[in-house]
Amino acid sequence: MSYLLVIIVYSLAQIALGVWISRRVRGTSDFFVAGRRLGPGLLFATFLAANIGGGSTIGATGLGYRDGLAAWWWVGSAGIGSIALALWVGPRIRRIAAEHDLRTVGDFLEWRYDRRVRAAIAALLWVGTVAILAGQLIGIAWILTVVIGIPKIVGCAIGALVVTVYFGAGGLLSSAVVNVVQLSVKVLGFSVALPLVLGRVGGVSGLHAALADPALWNPWRHAASGWMYVAMLVPNFVVSPGLLQKIYGARSDRTVRLGVGLNAVGLLAYALMPTLLGMASQVLHPGLANRELALPMIFMNDVPFWVGALGLAAVFSAEVSAADAVLFMLATSLSQDLYKRFLRPAATDRQVLVVARTASVAGGVLAVGVAFVSKTIIDALSVFYTVIAVSLFVPIVAGLYLRRPRALDALAAIGGGVAVVAAIQFGNGGQPIAGLTPPMFGLIAAALAFGLAMLIVPTEFVGARLRRAPTATIDARGER
Repeated sequence: MSYLLVIIVYSLAQIALGVWISRRVRGTSDFFVAGRRLGPGLLFATFLAANIGGGSTIGATGLGYRDGLAAWWWVGSAGIGSIALALWVGPRIRRIAAEHDLRTVGDFLEWRYDRRVRAAIAALLWVGTVAILAGQLIGIAWILTVVIGIPKIVGCAIGALVVTVYFGAGGLLSSAVVNVVQLSVKVLGFSVALPLVLGRVGGVSGLHAALADPALWNPWRHAASGWMYVAMLVPNFVVSPGLLQKIYGARSDRTVRLGVGLNAVGLLAYALMPTLLGMASQVLHPGLANRELALPMIFMNDVPFWVGALGLAAVFSAEVSAADAVLFMLATSLSQDLYKRFLRPAATDRQVLVVARTASVAGGVLAVGVAFVSKTIIDALSVFYTVIAVSLFVPIVAGLYLRRPRALDALAAIGGGVAVVAAIQFGNGGQPIAGLTPPMFGLIAAALAFGLAMLIVPTEFVGARLRRAPTATIDARGER
């Protein structure tokens, strides 16, 4: 019960801080893009806090438990994608967003292509983001299951309540401040726990002796883990709407380079922590029926109480901070991309805020249902990562770097990528073909469909509504 008390107090503190910060929210600009005044420190904190979530803690530790060192690529791929975002995509899209008062990725897609591209992505986002939110709620449920033995569905509901209250109150502004606290707890918790757990198994040399299977020490590939995660995860951490919309809140290009770049360094350094903890858990707790209980079991049984309590709080922080980033995508997509753009263009700021907060609650409820039927965090997250990679990567990168891509080209990329992934997923059970995974095939199909549409369909046959007006093209510096 002592562990439960720590989690309850910590949850109430996060809610209180988020509600207190929400007093500064005066309209949709504050809620969606934090008034475009985030500095490097806050941007770094809100990015890293969002990126170290259920998949990067409980999920990655579970992969390390099963697959060994190759599990590094689950978090490492996120770090690689963040480098590309910090140096190339992020500063360019922030500049465009500030110049044209864009608040969502849907705003950018409509500005660059047309409203049909915006609508297609908004619909796909609702499918994908509910899945990723479910993954974070499963992580919270596993913690509460180990600590007090409550059913999975109850744990998911408690997690949804915490994150919905503090995010719904203040949007990005509340999340960014609360994320600073969450990130501090994560860094401290994992930094203290890792050396203690390794000490229990005799250090890295003792771990190597206990896990004698050479495949577990192969850093490139073992079982389902390895370099293959690059195709699924790197594009997501370049074009994920939740991350790009955080960049919209940055006050300058320099802020993006520093904040997101430091986040990339943090992810690359952190990636080994859950991997080693999972491998150590295989020695300390062999034969776990559910590998995603490996991390909570360590914190409950293999370290002193205060370290375990701090570790559980760190994991809880990870799930909640990632969940608020997902709610951010859900709320902005429904309120700005669907409600204000298509249903009620004349809606006031107050009405859009009400819809955004209502969408947060609805998204939380839907995610609890998806979490209940998903077996693991990785199962749920893989749905999101695959959908976003194959539908968004090509249209966004092409929209930033090509002078005159058309809406028809973007729609072809979206349709081609999603169709190929769906065909492989259902026709081949999601298994690789000739060494290529479904996300790899999806990205290739999206790029080919985009290129073929440009080459085969002449511009004069596309129609004015599917063309980008010449006055809105982007020059080599990303400016109009």
